[in-house]
Amino acid sequence: MLKINPVIIAVAVSLCAGALTPGATAAELAAVPARTVANAGQSGFDGVVEAVRQTVIAAQVPGAVVQLDVKVGDRVKAGQLLMRLDARAAIQNAAAGDAQVRAARASLDLASRDHERQKQLFQKNYISQAALERAESEFKAAQAQFASHQAQAGAAWTEAGFAVVRAPYAGIIAEVPVALGDMAVPGRPLLTLYDPAAMRITAALPLSVAGRLAPDTLPRAELPGLPADRQWPTPLRAQVLPTADATTHTVQLRADLPLGMGGVAPGMFARLWLPVAAVVPVSVSVSVPLLAVVRRAEMTGLYVLDSNGRPVLRQVRLGRGDGERVEILSGLMPGERVVTDPQAAARTH
Repeated sequence: MLKINPVIIAVAVSLCAGALTPGATAAELAAVPARTVANAGQSGFDGVVEAVRQTVIAAQVPGAVVQLDVKVGDRVKAGQLLMRLDARAAIQNAAAGDAQVRAARASLDLASRDHERQKQLFQKNYISQAALERAESEFKAAQAQFASHQAQAGAAWTEAGFAVVRAPYAGIIAEVPVALGDMAVPGRPLLTLYDPAAMRITAALPLSVAGRLAPDTLPRAELPGLPADRQWPTPLRAQVLPTADATTHTVQLRADLPLGMGGVAPGMFARLWLPVAAVVPVSVSVSVPLLAVVRRAEMTGLYVLDSNGRPVLRQVRLGRGDGERVEILSGLMPGERVVTDPQAAARTH
């Protein structure tokens, strides 16, 4: 019979009792009020990372996809084969065009020799001027027919070449919306390619802000998705587009990122920070301790004490970090009390 040491049982019971011990009560949670901060330095505008050079490669001829050599995320070289469409019909049309070119060439050779003979006979007064002119006309018609068939054959081979899709430049495949066997028609997107070497941040600015922006103002760029030591790259240049959106009454501000910056992809969230004094009146924002922030999957939140003093998890939107504190753009009012120990707050539920 298996004997169990009583000491081991006592330790196990002790550990279980400790694990089941409830956490701190709501009254014991450490909480601080959300502090208002005057934004006397900079104001941020949400933006998105874009590739300076991004291309949607569409089909130019109809045909089924018979070869697909790349997938999303692949790096490709300029001129590399990406995809091949069924071009048998186009190749046959081009071959027929070549046959017509050879026939037209034979007719042209015959007309050329006949024209030479007619000129010799005319010089000896054996034929009339009208006969010579008729021979010249037939020769010129044969020349034109040969040139026409030659151009048609070249166009047929060019069209057949559209069935082979190659990379226009070195880059990364961002999207492949087709699969083997799919039918491609002219205009249907086949691939999306972008150049990772040159990226930029695009943000929408209100017209009131853009109108006060100095032409040589260079914004600060923030990429929250990158490691802390790479979140603040220095833009190379900035440009405000001359056209405005009629619906939102905003203009686009583009800031070019340093060349060859790794870890950046189109669609990433970014911000552009501009000097407040130069563009907008000084505003007031809310800040909380950075250690109070809760991150769960795609949700960012804070434990806020309700009117009864109970912690309630609330989703918020973070702004610019400043040392041990972080700005709250939305989801929190000034003066609300925020729990500084999220783990303790979670144990009170």
